[in-house]
Amino acid sequence: MNLQGTIMSSSSPLYSAPLSRPHLRQVGKSLPRPAIYAAPRDANGSIIFAEPPPPPTIEGQRQYRKERLAVSFRLFARYGYDMGGAGHITARDPEYPDHFWVNPAGVYFGHIRVSDLILVSHDGKVVEGDGLLNRAAFAIHSELHKARPDVIAAAHSHGLYGKAFAAQGRLLDPLTQDSCAFYQDHAIFSDFSGVVLDSSEGERIAATLGRRKAVILQNHGLLTVGASVESAVWRYIAFENAAQAQLLSEAAGPTKPIPHEVALHTASQIGSDAGGWFSFQPLWDVITREEPDLFD
Repeated sequence: MNLQGTIMSSSSPLYSAPLSRPHLRQVGKSLPRPAIYAAPRDANGSIIFAEPPPPPTIEGQRQYRKERLAVSFRLFARYGYDMGGAGHITARDPEYPDHFWVNPAGVYFGHIRVSDLILVSHDGKVVEGDGLLNRAAFAIHSELHKARPDVIAAAHSHGLYGKAFAAQGRLLDPLTQDSCAFYQDHAIFSDFSGVVLDSSEGERIAATLGRRKAVILQNHGLLTVGASVESAVWRYIAFENAAQAQLLSEAAGPTKPIPHEVALHTASQIGSDAGGWFSFQPLWDVITREEPDLFD
């Protein structure tokens, strides 16, 4: 059977387009072992459900975050979160905590490489890289990073189901195990006033987010944060998925939300930063195996 040129993959959890594209892998090259095998281990050699410690040097930490940021944009492209120039993911710099790395405006998410990322200062100046800064990215993310020193990364885009749900101006219901990750841990920012170009609106978004992991920007889209790039980006993917599941379920008929106590318990099981990091690992494997040019 001749499989040359045939796309063989499982479906994306959000769209009918395939997430994994094995035909992109370079023939004859050995594949790296799945990233999860590099996770911490206990005294018996068993993998621990926890993030590995950061690289020992500032340079190593910076490269680590930038690589995961570049992979995240490739993922956003595959999931269809690439509505023109809309959308941005930021990662705080480990040496200069009031600076963050972000995608250059006008570059397709699916083409972003580590070398394309730009470093932006607290006052909106590009201090490394020669790309164009998205002013909305600065207006929103600079205030988020300022208000939440615990946040390493923030993710926002105009995904189809996220903005459809955001137009309804309400919180997600705990309809599924996955949506419970956001139960009583997200908010609604209802003050839509057009493209966010003023830092004062970024301040209001940050205030609405508070200590939560996510916020619905009414008539706009979704935004998530995390203590790592991996957790922030996984949360965005999961938030979009939860919005889609609720829209589909409600379109099919009456829904049966999970009881409050069960939803809270489930949130404690699956809503942590470590859980987000863990869920990101298979997606990292997909992109790094099939698009190694991102490391350029």
